[in-house]
Amino acid sequence: MNEIKGYVTRSVLSTLGLSLYILADTFFIANGVGVLGLAALNIALPVFNLLTGIGLLLGMGGATLFALKGRSGDYFSQLLIVGGSVGLLFTGLGLFSSRFLALLLGASGATVGLTTMYMRFILVMAPFFILNNLCLAFIRNDQNPQLAMKAMIFSSVFNMLFDYIFVFPLNMGMAGAALATVLSPLLSLAILSTHRNFSKRRLSLKWVKPKLRTITKSIQLGLSSFLAEMSTGVSILVFNQVLIGLGGDIAIAAYGVLANILVVALSLFTGVAQGIQPLISRAASKKETLTIQKTLTFGLRTSFIMAVVLYLILFFLKYPIISAFNRENDPMLIQLAAFGIPIFFLSLFGSSLNVVFSIFFSAIGQAKQAFALSLFRGYIFLVPLVIILAGIWGLTGAWVSLPVTEGLTLLFSFYFLRQYRKTIKEQVIMKSAV
Repeated sequence: MNEIKGYVTRSVLSTLGLSLYILADTFFIANGVGVLGLAALNIALPVFNLLTGIGLLLGMGGATLFALKGRSGDYFSQLLIVGGSVGLLFTGLGLFSSRFLALLLGASGATVGLTTMYMRFILVMAPFFILNNLCLAFIRNDQNPQLAMKAMIFSSVFNMLFDYIFVFPLNMGMAGAALATVLSPLLSLAILSTHRNFSKRRLSLKWVKPKLRTITKSIQLGLSSFLAEMSTGVSILVFNQVLIGLGGDIAIAAYGVLANILVVALSLFTGVAQGIQPLISRAASKKETLTIQKTLTFGLRTSFIMAVVLYLILFFLKYPIISAFNRENDPMLIQLAAFGIPIFFLSLFGSSLNVVFSIFFSAIGQAKQAFALSLFRGYIFLVPLVIILAGIWGLTGAWVSLPVTEGLTLLFSFYFLRQYRKTIKEQVIMKSAV
């Protein structure tokens, strides 16, 4: 149990650190640039989610493969090359197509300049965001979760410190917040590079040609993590498109406050899930059913308790929280965000369990179930529900759509768990009969 707690604690701190990149930007942009800056940041966020998701796609998938197969560092070297190459494609987009992407994502005349500026910084440094997430996953699975935790904590503190320095004393505004954010993964990667001195290290760097089979299998196992991360980006994109018609830039800014708080909450749940993943994969490779059950139960219970605590904090402290992101004290922003928080964050009770279930099924090699849950949460249920419910009940319908999505997905999570337990029980009966 102590090993489980250790892995989960370090992983939660790591993923929390990653989410604080954006939360720090949100706070300093809201107070240093204003409502339009906050709206611009929210429009650009799906791009950040995409880069993080690609890192998780290759990292979580490859690291799970590494844990299940117990082989040397070939997977790591292959996927580093793939991740860096994909990142360079985004660098090209950032250099030549940032404005086009900003308009495509819904930036208006008032926000297009700020959105383009922020997005260009993020895209140009895309390889480092992708490789940072990839390395974090592998190093965590190589029995060194404490180093992953240190890397994320130090890079997050760096980001928050230089967010302040660039935005306020140096008066760099949106560009300063973006610069602090893109420098943070460089520090994280520098810290992670010290893993080469770790005595229990199995990972090694070598020049190898990426194999299609490795890439395909890693994508299969990491797809649920990618879709889970991208579900946040997709929901932000869909909400932005719906809210621009219901309340304009102020509605998007209000949603930006909620969305960034949600990113932090989901990072805590993801941290729990990623913390138990190496232990579950290791137990699955040894067919230790009892260990798998105990670890999953711990993860679900921990994540749900976090959801309860977070909801209570948000419910009772919503006005001080909103004020922290509302330098101009805009009454419409306060009204929209305060009304949305108690409804929107009911989703925490479902997402706290769904995130853990999604990575759990991936960790035991059941990629189809993990894939299905991620599809339900971020796409199949969410997209039509936001559009339909907002069309019927306006802003209330938009806020309600996320809790309904998580509730429906949770039904499938329990169904898949029941099927898994049934299969395990049948295997035990067959083995005892032999």
